[in-house]
Amino acid sequence: MQPVSRTRPWACISMTIALLALAACGSPSPTPDNQGAAPAAPENSSANAAQPDKAPAPRSTQADMSPLSCTAEIGAAAAERRVKLCISVSPATHPPCNAANSCAMIEDEIARSCALFDGQGEPMAGCTPEPRSMAAAAAVVQRYYAAINARDYGTAWSQWGENGPAGQTMEKFQAGFAATRATHVTIGRMTPGDAGAGSVYQPVPVTIDAELADGTRQHFAGTYVVRRVNDVDGASAAQRRWHIDSAKLRPVSSE
Repeated sequence: MQPVSRTRPWACISMTIALLALAACGSPSPTPDNQGAAPAAPENSSANAAQPDKAPAPRSTQADMSPLSCTAEIGAAAAERRVKLCISVSPATHPPCNAANSCAMIEDEIARSCALFDGQGEPMAGCTPEPRSMAAAAAVVQRYYAAINARDYGTAWSQWGENGPAGQTMEKFQAGFAATRATHVTIGRMTPGDAGAGSVYQPVPVTIDAELADGTRQHFAGTYVVRRVNDVDGASAAQRRWHIDSAKLRPVSSE
């Protein structure tokens, strides 16, 4: 089965985790209804900002932009367990349940499938966390950074919804991570989100540590807001899944 394809100054930080470089450090700040767009300063970030299961393998060079396979990331045995779970829940004829794909892609297919069948009979084995839970919302942010660390920018892009982060092309999104070696996200204490206008908005507090290709380390703190549409008539399966709606990150320090 083939894998599925899918400057240092704070005023112009290469978009390690926030969305800054996606706009070449010069786009206007986002308006309240477009928080996913590229900001002009870190405190209003971000699309480009994950907590993988373990620290990602460092990139040997900036030119090495090929995706990191799940096998390379966590080992053959662990990758095979995820693949088996993915196959057991996925309804797709040719699902991305392949150890040659990133772990994030495999986990995204598991989450998609679990959300698709949520509420239809008994919960499927392996569908944890529960698709509508706060933990599932936090998992979107974790999966986002895991995909970035694996250089699987298509899966990272999709964590913002079917059309990616607002106002960004896929090319700019990927280019924003050209100087990024690794990122690490830590999820803070979560409290229940708010429901409004047919959707649930779940804040996910984060701290982020990033390392650039030149060894510079950056630290950010802030909040992602993850959204899902309530089970209303006409809502698609994709809309009922959690996805990143907006983010606001601020620099803490740099080294």
